[in-house]
Amino acid sequence: MTVRPILFAAPMVRAIISGAKTQTRRVIMSIGADKLCPYGAPGDRLWVRETFAEFPAPGDFIYRADFEEPLADRLKWEPSSRMPHRASRLTLAVTGVRVERLQEITEADARAEGISRVPFRPDDGFPICDGYMVGQDDGVSTLGPTARGVFEGLWESINGKRPRCSWGDNPWVWVVEFQRAEVTP
Repeated sequence: MTVRPILFAAPMVRAIISGAKTQTRRVIMSIGADKLCPYGAPGDRLWVRETFAEFPAPGDFIYRADFEEPLADRLKWEPSSRMPHRASRLTLAVTGVRVERLQEITEADARAEGISRVPFRPDDGFPICDGYMVGQDDGVSTLGPTARGVFEGLWESINGKRPRCSWGDNPWVWVVEFQRAEVTP
C-alpha cells in the first residue's frame, strides 16, 4: 500500500466530510500505456492537503473548511500545498481508478464529485423543483438544473485558465474513486 498526498479546496473538503464526495477528476498531463496513475491504485491511501493554520499553539491545527466568512478572512491561513502530513485530518482509501474524457462524466458521477441536490424554495417556502449546487444550500448560491452542468461550472472555476484543461478542451482525466479511511494514531 502506497500513501500519497492530494490537494482539495475547502468546499470539496466539506463534501468529503459530509460523505457527498467519493470521486475526484484530475487532468492527465501525458498519456501512455506505461503511465501509472499518480494518485494510486485500489488499496492505496491518499492523505488530504487542505488550507490550514497552526493555532492556537504549535502542533494544534485548524482548517479553513471549518470556518465561514468573515471570521475565516481574519486568520492567517497556510496554503494546502504547504500542509505537512502530520496536520492532515482526512485519509482516503482509493477504491477505483479509470481514465476517461472529462465530458464523459455522468449525472451520478457529478453527484459523486460533491454536487448536491437541493430543493428550490421560493419566498413562499414551498419547494417547486430540485436543483443542484456545490456543497450544501447556503441560501445564496444559484441552483443549476443538472449536477453535470454544475460540475462543468466548478471545473471551469478551478481548471479553466490552465492550458488544455478547460471543459471545452475535454482533456483526458484520471477518475479516482475513494472512501474515507479510518486511521488509528
